[in-house]
Amino acid sequence: MPQVIEWKNPGPEDVLWRYPDEEITWGAQLIVHEYETAVFFRDGKAYDVFNAGRHTLTTLNLPLLTGLLTRIAGYKEKPFKAAVIFISTKVFAGKYGTQAQTTELAPLKVYGGFWFKVESAQLFVNEVVGGQNAYTSEDVNNYLRGFLNEKIIDELSRYDLLTVFTRLDETSVVVKNAISDYFKRIGLELTDLRFEGIDTTPEYRERLFWLRTGRAAPEEVLRMETVKKAAEELGKSPGAGLGTGMVLIPQVMTPYGPAQAPAAALVICPKCNAKIPATSKFCSECGTTITPPSGGTMNCPKCGKTIPAGSKFCPECGEKTQ
Repeated sequence: MPQVIEWKNPGPEDVLWRYPDEEITWGAQLIVHEYETAVFFRDGKAYDVFNAGRHTLTTLNLPLLTGLLTRIAGYKEKPFKAAVIFISTKVFAGKYGTQAQTTELAPLKVYGGFWFKVESAQLFVNEVVGGQNAYTSEDVNNYLRGFLNEKIIDELSRYDLLTVFTRLDETSVVVKNAISDYFKRIGLELTDLRFEGIDTTPEYRERLFWLRTGRAAPEEVLRMETVKKAAEELGKSPGAGLGTGMVLIPQVMTPYGPAQAPAAALVICPKCNAKIPATSKFCSECGTTITPPSGGTMNCPKCGKTIPAGSKFCPECGEKTQ
């Protein structure tokens, strides 16, 4: 009976299968089912390709392999040696998951699915099966998943946090296009790629909330985070008391720009009621002498409380002092 080379009962997730016997006889029957391709592979290179059908192996339908054999001493020996790699041409689904980061170094966890099929069996066998030693479906899936993770990391590193989350559909299209070009170079067609989940750390989720609601510009968000971290560090300092951070925090929260002098204290002119600096000796509106010129204190004649000098009434008991 002639030798029969056939992929029997392939599983739904099987991308490829290697016929276990590399001793091939001339006249053997090669059976290739629908949605399959068979590739003859030897010395790290793909040679003749067979599509669906029953094929009797002769030198006529194995021209590439025959050409190789004619250059090898003893090629007339029977059987000849070659590996037969069966490739499924159906669409397969795969999963990926990785960790990346944005332009501002925000950590990302992303996962999703991708769909692919073999477009050029010969190229696929050369680049993946032979080039990556991927002789099983598991080897192929591991290789593709690793490549996808690497490309997704590269692409997401080009975007900031807000863009990744608010323009995810657009980002996924860009990533898909970049990966599709590579898949073509290894004989595959990337039919689809989707982001199914993406997340970041609680710290960056809070930043994202402020950015998405439009309540703060990016620099304001960074300033608020600086305030929080500064307060946390001050609180950790030995002997830090209540209000330790009250000097630093207002300075950090002040918007960037020219330094502003603190507002001066004001008093009311006793004659024209104009508001003038408390250090004034004379009213800038009517020229009235402001007493006492250098401040000072006095005691209320009724309750004895210490009150500002020049007060017309005691702020404690209401007694008229002038």
